[in-house]
Amino acid sequence: MYALRLQPGDFYATAAEDETITTVLGSCVAACVRNPHLGYGGMNHFMLPRSDSGEWAGVSAALRYGNHAMEILIDAVLKTGCAREDLEIKLFGGADFNEGPARVGEKNARFALHYLEHDYLHAVSVDLGGNRPRVLQYTPTTGRVKRKLLDRPTARILEAERRCEAELLTALPTDDLELFT
Repeated sequence: MYALRLQPGDFYATAAEDETITTVLGSCVAACVRNPHLGYGGMNHFMLPRSDSGEWAGVSAALRYGNHAMEILIDAVLKTGCAREDLEIKLFGGADFNEGPARVGEKNARFALHYLEHDYLHAVSVDLGGNRPRVLQYTPTTGRVKRKLLDRPTARILEAERRCEAELLTALPTDDLELFT
């Protein structure tokens, strides 16, 4: 098997039988979506629930937001001819390591469930919340997910969560944008 590792803000879809998608989740959420008839599917990894503009230090960061990441992944799978009611959807992540008002993991988890409900979609598997990070391995052709709960957040995961929180608290860059016709 070839393993493709997703970072926050990534998405990947495939029908290759020798590919698996892997990621590590803290407060982020990953959705695994596939067409069970064709074995085509993919995974996203988003950091925050939603953004109207999709901008985060540039236009290419839309996949860091759940509303964009979910739409792009679901649309990619629907383009294979899958009916919406046949989508196989699995949700993971949304852990919170610290108490406090931010509760990014809880907000991400709540968003993912609300997104599916709003679009009349159903998850066949949900593993959201808690206070432990997760490692996922997803094989879209079979729909199989291997999920491992880590005993406690590693120093690397805690540092990534701190960096994410710091980025959220800073203003977006003020690069000028010039439109012309």
